Amino acid sequence: MKPIHIGLLGIGTVGGGTYTVLKRNQEEIARRAGREIVVKMIADKDLDKARNLADSGVIVTADAHEITKNPDIDIVVELIGGQTIAKDLILEAIANGKHVVTANKALLANHGTEIFAAARAKGVIVAFEAAVAGGIPIIKALREGLTANRITWIAGIINGTANFILSEMREKGLSFEQVLAQAQKLGYAEADPTYDIEGIDAAHKITLMSAIAFGIPVQFSKVYTEGITKLTGEDIRYAEELGYRIKLLGITKRVAKGIELRVHPTLIPMRRLIANVEGVMNAVVVNGDAVGATLYYGAGAGAEPTASSVIADLVDVTRMQTADPMHRVPTLSFQPDSLSDTPIIPMEEVETSYYLRLQVIDKPGVMAEITRIVAENNISISAMIQKEASSDSDKVGIIMLTHLTAEKNINAAIAHIESLPVVTSKVIRVRIEELNN
Repeated sequence: MKPIHIGLLGIGTVGGGTYTVLKRNQEEIARRAGREIVVKMIADKDLDKARNLADSGVIVTADAHEITKNPDIDIVVELIGGQTIAKDLILEAIANGKHVVTANKALLANHGTEIFAAARAKGVIVAFEAAVAGGIPIIKALREGLTANRITWIAGIINGTANFILSEMREKGLSFEQVLAQAQKLGYAEADPTYDIEGIDAAHKITLMSAIAFGIPVQFSKVYTEGITKLTGEDIRYAEELGYRIKLLGITKRVAKGIELRVHPTLIPMRRLIANVEGVMNAVVVNGDAVGATLYYGAGAGAEPTASSVIADLVDVTRMQTADPMHRVPTLSFQPDSLSDTPIIPMEEVETSYYLRLQVIDKPGVMAEITRIVAENNISISAMIQKEASSDSDKVGIIMLTHLTAEKNINAAIAHIESLPVVTSKVIRVRIEELNN
């Protein structure tokens, strides 16, 4: 059979890795795909870099539209990133009848519904394994491997930068600012790390996983997102004392009221496998009614791990090239006309347990006042610790763990507690998940 011709848009870290792995493992990949997969064209603004990478016979251009319009290109691999030019190029490729492979989670989380609808109308595939958790084949697991299951929840460490920061804070006792600077020096964090440390990157990814798991439209605007910037070494240490580790998790759950969709720091019992995922590694726990909890672990970023997922998509698309479009695996696992309108639950209605930390003036009656406020807001305390004041201070730290309660109850209690004259700090709140894996 004639080779499948690829047009590669962008040769940054992932694009360069994809080209390298395709070239190195060309024979093995062809044996798996059933036909040869050949990079026919590369588009990048840095023409010298592209020419240095490309073998003879590969057309190099600075104009990506030359690829999306070229009738000889079967699959367009979009690795440019961003949500403007990349969106235009993907839609143009689809309009010209080309399959698309992308690692662009931000684009799909915000505009996936439009892109997937366009692809369906043209009978082409949009594959995005590399958009979530790098080299971990979590999309394929959700779309195919777990298709017999009613998924009940997903919880994932899906941002390596945030996980590296929390791991280093715990292991070395460093501050958030110190570890962030270290992560930037090592290349784990961007000069502007906002997407990583504020949970936005993780929110893009959990949006896509939630849509696949529950058969709902892509709804990034409804993700509750909270980052790790407010956490201190104290919180890391106190969590350890209580038998927990703090991780930034993307969580989505099916409950009676609808779907929970959230990203935030979370206390996880240390005995859970996911609590022991350290450094820049990623891990996702998926719970299905038939299979129970399953854990997927591996490199969440990097040139070749992510290239592994890009090429897996290329092989899948190649295999399905001659398949009847109506019998392909649906992009979001469920048939497009069977997507559910199950609502995303507002965060204030979500019920979890909580870790609360505050500082107060050490005087009689303070603990009683705080517990009274908590009780008035229908919150039950499971544990409460008062730290001893230092010899040169009249302030003490209080740590509380609660049983399950609604977010709105915690918000009301925190607002009341922070208004007390004896309370000298903002209340630090971290949610707790047991995650039975």
